[in-house]
Amino acid sequence: MNSLNTTKTDLHSQLLQIGLTTTAQSLDDFVARATKGRWSPQMLLEELARTELQERSRRSFDRRLKCSHVGRFKPMVDFEWNWPTKIDRSIIERAFTLDFIGDARNLILMGSNGLGKTMIAKSIAYAALQAGYSVMFRTAPEILADLHCDSPQTLRRKLNRYARPALLAIDEVGYLSYDTAAADLLYEVVNRRYERRSILITTNKAFKDWNTVFPNATSIATLLDRLTHHADITVIEGQSYRVRESEMEIAARRKKNL
Repeated sequence: MNSLNTTKTDLHSQLLQIGLTTTAQSLDDFVARATKGRWSPQMLLEELARTELQERSRRSFDRRLKCSHVGRFKPMVDFEWNWPTKIDRSIIERAFTLDFIGDARNLILMGSNGLGKTMIAKSIAYAALQAGYSVMFRTAPEILADLHCDSPQTLRRKLNRYARPALLAIDEVGYLSYDTAAADLLYEVVNRRYERRSILITTNKAFKDWNTVFPNATSIATLLDRLTHHADITVIEGQSYRVRESEMEIAARRKKNL
């Protein structure tokens, strides 16, 4: 009995040493299933490989999801397509095939506040993660604050980090105003990804109004030229979901108090 336990301990350690951590952690169960099922040597190896690959895929997804900063979001099944007065459903549904990432195209969701642009963007980013793509999801204020640094070496390193993911999602462009330097920094991000990696942008401003977001910035025209050159652009119009929900809550409270 002691010899058997020692053998199991040795096997557990050896499995860990060669990186088969999932099998090592469930060794007793794995051996029991193999014995009960009378697995052939090939079946045993196939199950071992399947289990390890499945767990590694799960860990890879969890790691990439955490690094992406996608965060919490409502799934697209909850999206009310009939609520916006204008929305190109075909462009959005096509985006979920993720073909635009493989083609290094950009996707731009444009519309007023509260119409689900961030919800759609996060859902697409999540789908890309599930498909194995690397994703970075940040708001425009977060990116621009991060890129404001004194050291050229630090700036270059950070720009390279934003250039690396297969999909860079930049949320809330246009919600705040910035100086000329901010426009130049955003241009550097776009330029490093131009025709190489995809960008997904949500904005509440039409392109003609981006000069109000980046006043007196000479790089705006070039930035927009690169951003829209290979891009699918959809405009969403209508009343804010949040305004509607607030009105419904007020109506429900009034009804309750009658």
